[in-house]
Amino acid sequence: MVMETRSTKRKKLWFASNHEGDNDLDRITDLPDAILHHILLLLPLKSIAQTSVLSQRWRSLWSSFPDLDFSTMNPSKAICSTPKLKSKRWWSSMDFIDNVLALRDKHSDLRALRFRAHLSFSHLNGLIRRAIRCNVQELDVEVATGDYFNFPRGVIMSESLRVLKLRSRYPGFRLLPSSVMNIGFQSLHTLSLSLVILYEQSSLLDLFTESSFPCLKNLNLDACFGMKHLKVCCRALEDLTLENCFQLHSLDICCAQLENLRVASCFDAYSDKTWFKVNAPRLRSISWEYNSITASSSLVNLTSLHKASVGFSLLHENLSVEKLQSVCNFLSGLSHVHSLTLESQCVEILSNKNDIINLLHPFNNLKVLELHTGFEKNNVPGLAFLFRSSPTLHTLILKIINDFKIERRQWNRDLWDLSTSAEEQYWESQLQTLRPFLDHLKVVKIHGFLECENEVSLAKFLLKHGKDLQEMTLCAAKFCNYKDSLRRQKVRSQIMGFSWASSNAKIVFLLSSS
Repeated sequence: MVMETRSTKRKKLWFASNHEGDNDLDRITDLPDAILHHILLLLPLKSIAQTSVLSQRWRSLWSSFPDLDFSTMNPSKAICSTPKLKSKRWWSSMDFIDNVLALRDKHSDLRALRFRAHLSFSHLNGLIRRAIRCNVQELDVEVATGDYFNFPRGVIMSESLRVLKLRSRYPGFRLLPSSVMNIGFQSLHTLSLSLVILYEQSSLLDLFTESSFPCLKNLNLDACFGMKHLKVCCRALEDLTLENCFQLHSLDICCAQLENLRVASCFDAYSDKTWFKVNAPRLRSISWEYNSITASSSLVNLTSLHKASVGFSLLHENLSVEKLQSVCNFLSGLSHVHSLTLESQCVEILSNKNDIINLLHPFNNLKVLELHTGFEKNNVPGLAFLFRSSPTLHTLILKIINDFKIERRQWNRDLWDLSTSAEEQYWESQLQTLRPFLDHLKVVKIHGFLECENEVSLAKFLLKHGKDLQEMTLCAAKFCNYKDSLRRQKVRSQIMGFSWASSNAKIVFLLSSS
């Protein structure tokens, strides 16, 4: 608590005696520090600093302010892409950061320090040491330096640090040896590292172990260049994100508490020895985005899985037998999922590689299925297989990727009346195997609906045989062409004009804004 001087007390007594009954008393200043700090949090940092000229009381509040977020200062020019670009305005901002930390009340703890900086490694180390001496709990730093720098040692043994986010823009930083890193961070629960140079330390197999980082719940690794092998077994970990690790060969995750996993743009696409393994009985969500297909995959104990999104990055269509088997194992490992999104590459693989279809496990718990597809003729078998594998599906969402360079066969009146198109015949031939799927399906949404043969055939088939169907939404792209508009009206009238299996079904036609 800040002690008031005699002069301040006399002024308050004089003011109170001469303004009895007034409503103009400065009641804000008399609020406790914690409440005033909370109010000040709503202001930009420079505005908070300006309050220090009001009085000794406000100077004290500023010098003890626990949340210093310098990242709001000059954000568009905070970090230059090269070390040669240094403006006077930038260095004046750095001087401001230095001065604020130097004048800070030494007896006040620092809850959070956030800054973006273009500075030397020694300068960075100095700022971090000052923050550690103030028992900082959250350290969020984005830096560019003139050369590679080492991970700051000062943070490792901090007992107060709870959140550490270190992002390097240029040229990157090196981790210390695992034997040094994993002896500390006893209180850390969030770690985020970006642009890490690991060419001399390509295997991180003994860093994130069961005994290291005992309180770590959130781990984010981005752009770890040179990292080939990663093993994560932290016992308290709940959220793991790994992205832009293009040279990765192996990823081994075994975390009893893990709930959310996101892996994006990872794995060496030119290696035939890559592999991925996850054992996470409490995993609720997995997002697999644009990763190269590994030579082997193993997903074990994902019995709590609720949501999954899968997309692969394909350099070429000719996949080895091992990689096809890996795709099969990956999708089979998701068999307990309740909501599944598959990007177009997955649909293509399932459509063109019939030899792996029979090896996949069914999705017996699946309630929501979202498929992104070009919906060309060769995609139809893959879609049918996914429908057969989803016997209790409630909601089907199709997002058709329309490539207007490819000529697609338009629907016409003759095809509708005769019901003898190849697509129509194919769907009818699958009727018996699709019975469980059709008996449970309630909601269908088709985005990018162009009234072409493939999508109209499917819409008609689902309406004709979906006994429990409640709603079908057909969302088409906007057209200015009068001929297209007339065809749309004809297709709509035809869809509305035949008998549906469900008396409760309704159909909604929409135009997308794009």
